[in-house]
Amino acid sequence: MDLGRQTRVRQAFDSFFGPPEPPDADHVLDLFRRTAETVPAYRKFLRDHGIAPDDITTMAGFRQLPLLDKAGYHRKYPLPELCRGGRFDELDMIAVSSGSSGRPTIWPRALEDELHVARRFETVMVDAFEADRRSTLAVVCFPLGTWVGGLFTTACVRHLAAKGCPITVVAPGNNKAEILRVLPELAPHFDQVVLLGYPPFVKDVVDTGLAEGVDWPAYAIKLVLAGEVFSEQWRELVARRAGVADPIRDIASLYGTADAGVLGTETPLSAGIRRFFADHPDLAREVFGDARLPTLVQYDPASRFFEEHEGTLVFTGDGGIPLIRYHVADDGGLVAHAELLDFCARHGFTPPPGPELPFVYVFGRSLFTVSFFGANVYPENVTVGLEQPGISDTVTGKFVIESVEDADRDRRLRITVETAPGAAADAGRIADAVRDQLVRLNSEFAHYVPAERQLPDVVLRPPGDPEYFPVGVKHRYTRPS
Repeated sequence: MDLGRQTRVRQAFDSFFGPPEPPDADHVLDLFRRTAETVPAYRKFLRDHGIAPDDITTMAGFRQLPLLDKAGYHRKYPLPELCRGGRFDELDMIAVSSGSSGRPTIWPRALEDELHVARRFETVMVDAFEADRRSTLAVVCFPLGTWVGGLFTTACVRHLAAKGCPITVVAPGNNKAEILRVLPELAPHFDQVVLLGYPPFVKDVVDTGLAEGVDWPAYAIKLVLAGEVFSEQWRELVARRAGVADPIRDIASLYGTADAGVLGTETPLSAGIRRFFADHPDLAREVFGDARLPTLVQYDPASRFFEEHEGTLVFTGDGGIPLIRYHVADDGGLVAHAELLDFCARHGFTPPPGPELPFVYVFGRSLFTVSFFGANVYPENVTVGLEQPGISDTVTGKFVIESVEDADRDRRLRITVETAPGAAADAGRIADAVRDQLVRLNSEFAHYVPAERQLPDVVLRPPGDPEYFPVGVKHRYTRPS
């Protein structure tokens, strides 16, 4: 029996039960030094780049360290070497994210990591939803299994219950029938019900419940969402259908990844500011540099330290696999707390009160993927569908993937395909082939997306279509929603 592990777990619980640690730049340098000392893969990585860890003594030096990513770090070294001490026998849980080729990416973690991330759930469940004072049924609607969402969320919310919050967890996962079966039995015994899941799926649950006569307002519904950017119109629509009393306080989005759990949380402060920007797109463009409205969350630098790199995000954080300047590659950026509140004040807006933490804004998962029901849809998966016999001769191989909202604010996966000159392509046959390959190659797609939503909408465009396939322009296979 590992008595040292017992000590570390007890210390983690003591820290979790105590007050949050204040942000401290030295914390980042300490994590770098500990990682360089104890993680064999990171030592090799630094050596290969000609870097002596003892030379990194300031934040200026830290910011010059080479970036990590999946291809150049996680997949380059044996899995145990990515963990402290070159082994993962002290890491008691494995999470898996689906890669572009279907090859899983393994992310081991320990109970201590869950306690660290549970702080982020506390920001939402306690600070916004008052789950420390109101009896709360937490319904985990994220997929269960090796994927990070369901079991990680279940664990973190249970840790809040262990801390003393009157929270009870039920985990039907993304089984809509089971969710709607247990709710009428359990919900009347609690002051409020929190549904935690991916936005399109949670909306589907709400809409199906309405059709089956569920009295959502009677349950005092709150929502915790993750994985996708949604519009303020979507928030308002779902709030109305679910009887959510205060959409700004009672619906919260999380920014998370399989790599490091929850990185930041929407607060009433950030949600209120986002609502303001939704009504003032010119001001949003001034702050975010884009006409799109991103997810806007707050983060704790003592937990996850963010940097911006060429319009994308980089973070540093501890975990089963410690990550130093990890390039998550999500489009987005950072805004200081005082800077954003001053901007709002100059334009006559006073947002709701909230924590004095910096903001991170996120447009989407990556330049090369589209998120649909929380699953990453990769161009490589779609390509295989277009390469099937009877299809490959009728298309050029160019396509654009989009996640689009229909008139009822439901998400649809749309794939616009360029037809070959003089060929007669069959949109229905292409849709079937692409769905089959997505289900076969992409485990997230197969398990996150309900079967009735897996068939994409295929739109055929002629060669050189100026909107989707302009001649002489470098082609992009995804388009931001």
